[in-house]
Amino acid sequence: MAAPESATTNDLTAVWVMNKTLSDNTDKILELQGVSWFKRKIISSSSLTLYAKHYKSDSDGQEHIDIKQVLSGGISGSDEERTLDWQERHKDDSTFGAVISKSKRMKVDEVEDEFLRNGWTEDTIGNGVICSYVESDTEKSKTTWTAEQIWGFEVINGERRYVRHVKFTGPKGEEIKAKLVYDYYNPVPFLNLTFYSGRRSYSLALEPTLIRLTRRFTSPWLLLILGAAYIISLAFLSRTNSFQTPAEAWVDCTSTYWLANDGCGLNGEACAPFDNSTYDFRCPSQCDSVILQNPRTVGDEQVDYVPLVVGGGDFNKTYRGDSFICAAAVHAGMFSDSTGGCATLELIGNFTNFLPATAHGLSSIGFPTVFPLSYRFTPSNTLRHCADLRNAALAFNILVTWLLFWVLRPKPIVLFWCLVCIGYWHVTLFSQPQGTPPPLDTAFGTFLPALFIAYAFWRLAFRFVLPAFSKAPIEASVWYLAPFWAGVLTNITTDKIPIDRLVGSDIAQRPGAVTALVIIVIILLLIVINQIRVIRKTGWLPHYARWYIIGGLVALVLALLPGLEFRIHHYILAMVLIPGTAFPTRLSAIYQGFLLGTFLNGAAAFGFDSILQTAADLRRDAPIGTDLPIFLTNSSTFDGSTPLLNQTIFWSPIPDGESWDGFALLVDDVERYAGTALNYSLAGLQAGLPHFFRLAFTTNGEAGDFTMPATLWPNGTWVNPLPGPS
Repeated sequence: MAAPESATTNDLTAVWVMNKTLSDNTDKILELQGVSWFKRKIISSSSLTLYAKHYKSDSDGQEHIDIKQVLSGGISGSDEERTLDWQERHKDDSTFGAVISKSKRMKVDEVEDEFLRNGWTEDTIGNGVICSYVESDTEKSKTTWTAEQIWGFEVINGERRYVRHVKFTGPKGEEIKAKLVYDYYNPVPFLNLTFYSGRRSYSLALEPTLIRLTRRFTSPWLLLILGAAYIISLAFLSRTNSFQTPAEAWVDCTSTYWLANDGCGLNGEACAPFDNSTYDFRCPSQCDSVILQNPRTVGDEQVDYVPLVVGGGDFNKTYRGDSFICAAAVHAGMFSDSTGGCATLELIGNFTNFLPATAHGLSSIGFPTVFPLSYRFTPSNTLRHCADLRNAALAFNILVTWLLFWVLRPKPIVLFWCLVCIGYWHVTLFSQPQGTPPPLDTAFGTFLPALFIAYAFWRLAFRFVLPAFSKAPIEASVWYLAPFWAGVLTNITTDKIPIDRLVGSDIAQRPGAVTALVIIVIILLLIVINQIRVIRKTGWLPHYARWYIIGGLVALVLALLPGLEFRIHHYILAMVLIPGTAFPTRLSAIYQGFLLGTFLNGAAAFGFDSILQTAADLRRDAPIGTDLPIFLTNSSTFDGSTPLLNQTIFWSPIPDGESWDGFALLVDDVERYAGTALNYSLAGLQAGLPHFFRLAFTTNGEAGDFTMPATLWPNGTWVNPLPGPS
């Protein structure tokens, strides 16, 4: 890539890659310098990358150029540390042995040799060239040679390039002249625009203008003061958002008064009281995105992938007790889902015929019979500070990160750590806390290991890309911040993708998940192929391929361990992919921003879950896969003309050799019987209503999977249960 006009001999800070096609062969020079044949072959077959840092020292005021040379595969080459004061410095070089070097800036007219003097661009002539003089330390190296280099910029094949003219003199007076040409490997700012009108050109340098206007605000002391102010402001904002509501008043998005299946015990006694009780509560925002991940049986229906809301369609908006409280409150219009809020819940006990309704963006389902626990809402309550401030906190934190990129512009490593800390604590305190209010002890317990992993991200990838955009703060803010916040808010940005976990059973079960996974894999494959293309150009592909192959083999071994499920959490996916973005391109910057945000979201919202989990860990509330009992009563044997008072339903005994010791029977989704009997009288049921029956085996009081519901309609029709568990 051609070097931009902003790259001059006054500032060589950039990443430069030797262009071997345009450069002269240096093998003879290396041989005369005493470099072994083996080393010369490695050098000739490798790509050479220079990481240059050009600066003036605060301590001595001298101009310095520090260059780290890296060969393909991460092999370190000779490090150049030039101080432009023309003072001799001794060094034991890893490639050339003991040498003596000195460097200075000089005018082109002062260069004596014609080869070294000619060919430079006008800006190089105006700014002066960099002169480097290196000779062998004959006393130590037992050889004699000198290498005089002039560094500057030249137009080669119509493109502006960083070039070194080398004049080498060997041990026997051999003279070799060579030209080393380098490609600019840093993104050229898009916003430094040049327009042409005839022979005249007009420049619109937005990036340098911003840098010049904001230079006064880049003091580290100002950053330190504003950082302290930010932490204090964030603490007060978090206190107002979460900690001024009594902890006992908080409910989360899945809180209910009634548990699934037999969770409330016989006749629901474990979930009492059923009525004559009120509760002032507060809900967080965005509860409509918290959904059932496994089918939940309500009457004769199965509900999944929606918030569980039963009822609310009657005049008083009455909800069944197992409805998600927050989703039901939004459905009832107590507050909006975007802000959360407070309300009062009133338990009213038995209620019959919960009507479905659609309101405020949520749809409830109906339940046509009686249930022992129901509730209604009233807007009056004693709680204050009810609005969820996560949107205000998001706007505040986006503004802060934008100011960091555009105005304060700290060193890249400081900017990186600011992103890490801001993203982590935004998830922890606002967008996706692990509890309500946020459990700070858990948050700090995860924060320290997250910092260690983030440091690895810096060393492996970010230090090679983020500094490349130091002269383009506007562009850097676009490439990094937009995907960064998209990653931090993964719970929102990926909400419509029908994949909750990368687990085979989940993907097979949910409609649209396979299609979504295929699309994601195709997109990811295209990204990986493009990154491989970039890495191959730099010569680092063998190095990265080796490590990714080793990692893949380790993952394969882990995946084959018996009794465990291999689980790739999204924070792990970010850890795997970030090292492959260590190349200064715009796409790498975009990937880094998104992957860093995704990592912080996973770590802060869920902690560092294991890469290996048991089937029980992944089951959630899905069926266990146990044996199912069989109803003997069926549509053929049930006499619908007999009154319920005289009706009894029957089921098969426990098969021989099984470890079960009893049965649990759910009637209208409430456990009404637990014991060893093989029948149940319907005398206590209310006539004129439908009734639903589900049966499970038990052992030591613990129920296995329940059957699908058998349904008895008011007209005496018995509908057999469908096969499979509920």
